[in-house]
Amino acid sequence: MSPKTKLKTPQKYFQAIGRRKTASATARLTPGTGQIYVNEQEITRYFYENPEEAVQCISEPLTLTGRLNQFDITVKVRGGGKKAQLEAIRLAIARCLVLIDEGLKSTLKKANLLTRDPRAKERKKPGLKRARRAPQWQKR
Repeated sequence: MSPKTKLKTPQKYFQAIGRRKTASATARLTPGTGQIYVNEQEITRYFYENPEEAVQCISEPLTLTGRLNQFDITVKVRGGGKKAQLEAIRLAIARCLVLIDEGLKSTLKKANLLTRDPRAKERKKPGLKRARRAPQWQKR
């Protein structure tokens, strides 16, 4: 074995998937100190436009269940916009917490954190300009 190779002890983690619009997030919760990484970057660096809102949104299920600094969170997210990605991450973390402790399900469900938001952009229909916007009607 080369001197650079380190033996890693396997850590138990909990993994879940969350989706919103076209964004899809896979979250892993590992026992730790409360660090959050999104796509191998710190959360404040990935969501640099509004980092306070991002931290608050993502940590909402953890704050609600009283487990704020108990887990390190690693998230891989793709697709969608930043807001949809935030909500997908929040759903994935809430689902991970239910995997950890089934008793938290009622608390998270009351706060509406376990429900996937089904709203998405409606498709464009033929003969219309957008999904519902019709061309202006002309009499002659």
